[in-house]
Amino acid sequence: MPEPAVFLIHGLGGTQYDLGSMHKRLKNAGFVTYSITLPGHGGSPPDLIGVRAEHWLEAVRAKYREIVDRHEVLHVMGMCMGSLLAIETCKREGHAKGRLVALAPPVFIDGWSTPWYRGLRHLLYLVPGVADRMRVDEEEPYGIKNDQLRAIVRAKFERGDAFAYSWVPLACIREVDRLRRFVMKGLGRIPCPTLVIHARQDELTSIRSAHFLVEHIGAGRRAGQARMVILENSYHLVCVDNDKELVAQRTLEFFGASDMGVGGAHDDPRMTPEQIDTLLAAACGDLGRGDFDALYERGVPDFAWYQPGRNRSTGVHRGAKGLARLRAWAGDGLALTAFGTPVLNAGMAVLPATLTERQLASHGVLALTFHQGRLLDARWFPDDPGLEDAHFGGEPVPDGPSPEEKAFDEAAALSRTLSRSPDEDTLLRMYALYKQGSLGDASGERPGALDVVGRAKFDAWAARKGMPREQAMAEYVDLVRRLKAADAPAVAA
Repeated sequence: MPEPAVFLIHGLGGTQYDLGSMHKRLKNAGFVTYSITLPGHGGSPPDLIGVRAEHWLEAVRAKYREIVDRHEVLHVMGMCMGSLLAIETCKREGHAKGRLVALAPPVFIDGWSTPWYRGLRHLLYLVPGVADRMRVDEEEPYGIKNDQLRAIVRAKFERGDAFAYSWVPLACIREVDRLRRFVMKGLGRIPCPTLVIHARQDELTSIRSAHFLVEHIGAGRRAGQARMVILENSYHLVCVDNDKELVAQRTLEFFGASDMGVGGAHDDPRMTPEQIDTLLAAACGDLGRGDFDALYERGVPDFAWYQPGRNRSTGVHRGAKGLARLRAWAGDGLALTAFGTPVLNAGMAVLPATLTERQLASHGVLALTFHQGRLLDARWFPDDPGLEDAHFGGEPVPDGPSPEEKAFDEAAALSRTLSRSPDEDTLLRMYALYKQGSLGDASGERPGALDVVGRAKFDAWAARKGMPREQAMAEYVDLVRRLKAADAPAVAA
């Protein structure tokens, strides 16, 4: 296949569905993704007894060999124990068709929450049968610094939700230790560029692990083959913690995919000239009418509008939330007109245009990027940014969530801690308010009559058509808080 691909490997106690947000970001950027559920995973913790490091490694290498010849470019990426497997696979397979990303690699198990007596486990390994009988429980802080997310994980473990193993046999840790020893040898044989992403406050493995890998990978080959990114606001599970967006951005950059979303080094939009002309004309028509909703519909889920300057319109307006932010400052009369002749270069079209709103007529250049029939992003470059600063006024809105969005996200997290499920009418109301607050008016086709649940959920959402997102978020927050208050006596009992 011409598309670049990424092979993602999960960590201890997880499944192939881990790193889900990374799958989405990579796919939106034009990558094909592959994953695997490691031996002993996806069932219950006792399944890990008897599984050896060689079993994990051979399963990963078998999957690697299955997919490596399908693509011109294949990157390998792993999280925690999965990063050790990714490193060792790239070493043994001589991986040179892409790059390697190691997220929170536990080369040393010496993080701040590991007990001082952790080294005594090696003595227990020598006692026959002990490692199979002893268990190592998942404990606070669960690898997560974010308080709300940690509360969700805690509640899931307390309810026994099987989203991940809550404990593993000591014998499993013994095999991780053996895998660590494999990894520490022969790192100089790894031929591919490598990125190590590690949290400074990782409670399981200190920053020493990242330094060790960067120092030894590619030793004797070329300087700078391995580099690292240090995160300042996360613990071990960097893909879901406070720095998850930074992890995604740095990974995409390392894989050669800019914010424009094009995967790998491939600039081919995989569209015929006629398809490009049609999409470009449709996008210009949307902008000429000031119909940003239609423009976003032509884009990938993470489509973004880039607005420069130093005013309330400034920022990167990405996805559904970005569209909502854009609507907040773009008046009904905002449009782009007077399009000039476009210049096409691979997956990009650049053309003169004029941004108009009431008394504003700002001349500049519009750049649109596209791939496989979808818009990836749109960037506006005014000739005189000061003109727009004076017109729109105000200060740039921070890229982070607003106070209302924060309360909305916290309520969503709180809803997952309810000990009793609400009645069906309340669940439908929660669903409808959440979707309206997240995405706005209902879109897509109504489910068929045979999909009773899907149709009921869609109808409940569609009934809120026209409700402002802010109102939906506020009602959702109020509903969840009242449900949690009513739930509290049952919890106390």
